[in-house]
Amino acid sequence: MSDETDAAGATPAPGEPGPQSEPARPRGIRSLIAEHRVLAAIAALVTVGLLGTAVAFAATMTGGEPVPAPSATPTPTPASTPTPTPTLTPTPEPVARERTCSVAGLAADPRLANLQAQVMNAATGEVLFDRGGLTASRTASVMKVVTAAAALAVFSPDDRFATTVVKGSEPGSVVLVGGGDLTLSRTATGNETVYPGAAHLDDLARQVRAAWEADPSNPPLTKLILDSSYFGGETWHASWAPTERELGYMPKITALMVDGDRDDPYANTSRRGADAVGRAGDAFAAELGGVAAIERGTAPAGATELGRVWSPTVAQLIDKSLVVSDNTVAEMLARQVAITVGTGNTFEAIDPAVRQALETYGIARGGIRVVDGSGLSPDNAVPPAYLTRLFAKVEAREGSLGVIRDGLPVAGQRGSLSYADRFAGENAVADGSVFAKTGWIDTGYTLAGIIHAQDGTTLTFAISALGDVSQITADAKVAIDTLATGFYRCGDELSNE
Repeated sequence: MSDETDAAGATPAPGEPGPQSEPARPRGIRSLIAEHRVLAAIAALVTVGLLGTAVAFAATMTGGEPVPAPSATPTPTPASTPTPTPTLTPTPEPVARERTCSVAGLAADPRLANLQAQVMNAATGEVLFDRGGLTASRTASVMKVVTAAAALAVFSPDDRFATTVVKGSEPGSVVLVGGGDLTLSRTATGNETVYPGAAHLDDLARQVRAAWEADPSNPPLTKLILDSSYFGGETWHASWAPTERELGYMPKITALMVDGDRDDPYANTSRRGADAVGRAGDAFAAELGGVAAIERGTAPAGATELGRVWSPTVAQLIDKSLVVSDNTVAEMLARQVAITVGTGNTFEAIDPAVRQALETYGIARGGIRVVDGSGLSPDNAVPPAYLTRLFAKVEAREGSLGVIRDGLPVAGQRGSLSYADRFAGENAVADGSVFAKTGWIDTGYTLAGIIHAQDGTTLTFAISALGDVSQITADAKVAIDTLATGFYRCGDELSNE
């Protein structure tokens, strides 16, 4: 199911382990023994330091991988605490700062079902609030941020994807070759669909006709062959509800389609068809004219190219996937990442490809599992701790991650956080200060991103309300917004109590 209400106000059809606290920090050495046992004291100190470091490292493990390390300069954590240097004078144990702003009541709201959450000071890397932050669980459409980060690790923000037409092996035939651009449009050039910057079939047809007619040896063009082999495997993931297509949130995923296979190219939410490739073929044949037969097949190796059009840029695609939570574009990006990384062109190829791409950011992945690019599957899993660290890098615009920062919905101002049911009433105090991706499936409601807090602190956060939220969607959404507003009010005084 989809995770958002779209800009036109349509209500969409719609991860789960419970809270888990981070292990306690190893205690420091409070005193040294008498001077005549200096050598023994030194050995003891070194031993304790090494053990403390080992315990701290083990404490950051989940799903067989370390918990992500902060991107900014961190306040020392168990994993980074240096081995104490032996000294003849007692070394005082650092005193943890006492914070007094509690959101415990908000976090206990039953509308949040099984809460998982984490909040981090983006500048210091200090975790201020944690409820099961190390547990990898379903993300709903927050997964689109992970997909976008993987895409930006593989592609330049200005990269585009091509759809081409080549000569067929039979006289009078051409092959329309899908290159995985699911935004390609059947509307007339000059019209803007739901995908700004989309290529148009009429432009491609003009190129093909001109190239065909330029060669007087060509017979009449009468046959069109459709090649969608760039994507392989199943076109619909088994964990997706079939109603998602009928309700207008997800098409069957093929490398050749037009307008995200929408019935209405101008509506974000629009019923999708049963045969995306066929729809694209019929539309292109109409633009070419004279086509008497349409078949499915593959392009001959080394065939002469007759025309080419380009998708919107990766940056534009990411913006679309984030701001209104477009499932189609997210799946397009995930599959393109898999093909480019070399793991394959099926759903099964997405997980190893995305995980490999994410290594670029140097954040331990903490048991991440990537089933799809959109987050529609309940089988996706990402720990809140990974998200808080990734968003710290997004806020710092590390590498090309500024593209994600610019694409995030903004409370009260942009995208899926600007709708009337988000950050309303008393929560409107945080309008313009919460930059976050929303998510919703039947078994989880999520919100993760960046908060410019009231005291000037920049926080990164992830909230997941996990359980059967399908009947209490509005209430769960309000409870999440209220908790995020609590983080905004507390800022760096946020207490974990």
